[in-house]
Amino acid sequence: MNVPGYRDVPVEPWDPAAPADPGEAEDFLRQCYTENPRLGPVEPRLAIVRAQIAATGTYVHTPDELTHGAKVAWRNASRCIGRLYWRSLVVLDRRRARTADEIYSLLVSHLQTAGNGQLRPVISVFAPAQPGRPYARVWNEQLIRYAGYRGADGCPVGDPRQEQFTAAMHGYGWRGKGEQFDVLPLAIETPDEGVRLYELPERALREVPLTHPEYGWFAELGLRWHAVPAISNMRLTIGGVHYPLAPFNGWYLGTEIGARNLADADRYDMLPVIADRLGLDTSRESTLWRDRALVELNRAVLHSFERAGVKMSDHHTESQRFLKHIENEERAGRRVPADWTWIVPPMSGGLTPVFHRYYDEMDLRPAFYLDEEAAALARDGCPVRRTR
Repeated sequence: MNVPGYRDVPVEPWDPAAPADPGEAEDFLRQCYTENPRLGPVEPRLAIVRAQIAATGTYVHTPDELTHGAKVAWRNASRCIGRLYWRSLVVLDRRRARTADEIYSLLVSHLQTAGNGQLRPVISVFAPAQPGRPYARVWNEQLIRYAGYRGADGCPVGDPRQEQFTAAMHGYGWRGKGEQFDVLPLAIETPDEGVRLYELPERALREVPLTHPEYGWFAELGLRWHAVPAISNMRLTIGGVHYPLAPFNGWYLGTEIGARNLADADRYDMLPVIADRLGLDTSRESTLWRDRALVELNRAVLHSFERAGVKMSDHHTESQRFLKHIENEERAGRRVPADWTWIVPPMSGGLTPVFHRYYDEMDLRPAFYLDEEAAALARDGCPVRRTR
């Protein structure tokens, strides 16, 4: 939840040619084995890992270590309000996949696993980067995003944030319908095949048409949104090993769609349209027409997802649950990193309990990072030359 995008997450320098840091590996393994006593003593494992790093520049996580690392990376995600559920993350080990076809098939499986029935948090962890070697990755910032175009009149159609990426996909031969909610293809890059485009099948797409509990005309707006927010271009770092392809999802907080994706002026910009349908006075800001339209848009989002049986949280409930998460973590002797500007929801912030306190911003690992190169690919869809 509170899924970040390429404009929102600070980049963290990373040298793909650098070997794994033995100190970071040891810190992680000691944490992992302390929090999971069933794994036994850590010292024999440390000896193996030190030898692997000395011989190859990196080491291989066991399935238990990978699972723990991915869950803790979510626990450490300072911009996510939904971390109360970090232990429930489903970790899919996809490290053996190499070809674009294999990766695509497993990404489709990820969306089906996450979105069929009741939504659940899932991460698919593909092969780690090897020091100095190219690696597989997905260019898209999320597995599901809507295309952006310019109509004949110059007005935006679809998601303006995706205009450059959409144009780049056109350069690779993809053609959308030119409609408001065209799902973009996945751009999968592998060292041996370059970039290949794949259309997502219907079975992997779960979308919710938006209606309003009171206003019948709302359905006429033709709005909808996809159910699974799966970030696909952030790097997972566990104990000095980097996983550039590790898509993960939770479920939506209603305001992510109703107060950002559909409301922001540089996105779908629906507030003026809704205000007009409501008959509001938009001649001056002091009438608070934006606020009134925003509330009705968010009511529609929450109503529609609930009606469709798709899991979603509202910002009041999730704020209370986040404070519960802090209680749990403090009881376990752990500090909770949090970014106030992200934890506080983008509407009615002062009405939520997370507004009225301070937080510690810490860079704890394991963690997710957005690299500058990955951000540029998601924004522009331009290939990046890399040497073997």
